[in-house]
Amino acid sequence: MKFAVFLTMLLFVNIGYSQIKSKPITEFSQKHTENIVLVDVRTPEEFESGHLEHAININFYDPKFIEKFNIADKETTIYLYCKMGGRSARAASVLDSLGYKVVNLEGGYNAILQIQE
Repeated sequence: MKFAVFLTMLLFVNIGYSQIKSKPITEFSQKHTENIVLVDVRTPEEFESGHLEHAININFYDPKFIEKFNIADKETTIYLYCKMGGRSARAASVLDSLGYKVVNLEGGYNAILQIQE
């Protein structure tokens, strides 16, 4: 069953990909996070090593990934990021295909770390 859910998620990845909004993570402002949900789709271990303020962690590889998005209604914009942008782009595609408003934060957490160096 878990494998079937994961396969379904992968099938959604190519549907509507070009419609996903994206924005460089370095241009994302955390000043206005009250009307959005900020989600780090990395593993819990990656999240614990550092993350954006106000972010919640929903692991893209979790078989219950989609179910965990009951935290947001479909009118709330969900901003997604990962380490470099690949997983968040795939996650954005899956969520977009399910009717969520999503923005993929390109460059991922690594881009933030490069700025801080």
